[in-house]
Amino acid sequence: MMRAGMRGLGDSRSPRSATVLELLFDIVYVFALARLAGRVADDLTIVRHTLLSEAGQTLLFFTAMWMIWSLNALLASTYDPRRVDLQVVLLATMFGTLVLAVSLPQAFGQRGVIFAATYVTIQVGRPLYLSYALRGHPGRAFAIRVLTWHAVSGVLWIGGGISGGLGRGVFWSLALAVELIGASTNWPVPRFGREPVSSRVTVSQEHLAERYNQFFMIALAEVVLEAGAAVSFPGFSFERTVTLVAAFVATVSFWRIYFYHVGPGRHATASAAGEGIRLSRWASYSLLFIVGGIICTAVGFGQIIEDPHPPIDWALVVIIFGGPVLFLIGRSYLEEATPAAPHCRMLYIGALVLAVAAVPTVFLPPVAVASAAALILAVIAVLDGQAHQRGSETNPTL
Repeated sequence: MMRAGMRGLGDSRSPRSATVLELLFDIVYVFALARLAGRVADDLTIVRHTLLSEAGQTLLFFTAMWMIWSLNALLASTYDPRRVDLQVVLLATMFGTLVLAVSLPQAFGQRGVIFAATYVTIQVGRPLYLSYALRGHPGRAFAIRVLTWHAVSGVLWIGGGISGGLGRGVFWSLALAVELIGASTNWPVPRFGREPVSSRVTVSQEHLAERYNQFFMIALAEVVLEAGAAVSFPGFSFERTVTLVAAFVATVSFWRIYFYHVGPGRHATASAAGEGIRLSRWASYSLLFIVGGIICTAVGFGQIIEDPHPPIDWALVVIIFGGPVLFLIGRSYLEEATPAAPHCRMLYIGALVLAVAAVPTVFLPPVAVASAAALILAVIAVLDGQAHQRGSETNPTL
């Protein structure tokens, strides 16, 4: 019998649990998410006629970084990441992601070519190697399809990096649109089909769900980092202390809703925290909403701690209340819905309440706005828990 170390990539299977190298890979995203949070904070301090363009740039970078992570998670959940060749791929992607994060502040300036070239190298290099390593395996067609789409978008990324100015934004937006369309349609290519990768090879749902859980926890740390760092330098005051407490309440509420929310007709341990999860087709996009919402919330609390004096900026209100709304929408679509277990309405109702409550808070002091958002989120978490009667399980494993 052929030894495991000599078997081809296509014969390998992903373990049920994530590996330590994947956790190491996520360390880079601690830095990357902090960079993105910094960009969001900067967007709130600029003049309003440039807010949309700056926010659009931040959204572009966030989505691009998410594309790298999601495809990496899918790779490690399909094939065995303990193989030496995949470890090399993961480490190379990790270093490239670090370069991207370092380039973020000046990506629309002097570091545009570096950002574009690094991004294309990652997104083209990964499926290029898979196309070679999976020769004669059914999974090779999927790798070729991903490679084809990224080769097309890569031309636009490089073109944007070279052009600069307004052209850079246009080229990069088109490139990202190409990738999003490709991902949402299973990367169709003539003669190679459009079937999802799970139709040809086995994707470990348990492994993928655990990776989502781990990335969620990394994003959740941003709320603590932003709020804690903002309080550390000026020190405690009544307003800052109240906002710090609100940030902590929001953090616990996010954690509670993410790990304990289950749709009707499903057992509590079948949530993202336990066995039996069936990630929806749009789960990757759901994670994008979840993490984006958490980052917005973190920045909002941090900004109020730094400047707790009224009046509050309407854009800050949008960030503070919009973050939890994005989170709730994303969490509601994370798991697959069935006729017996449709999507739960509790999170939709909570999102609506937050959206309505945001309107009058523009007339309140900043500390009251942060407190109101945290309080509403905590109430949603409590009501969600009561609605599903989770039983005695209060601290599930990843």
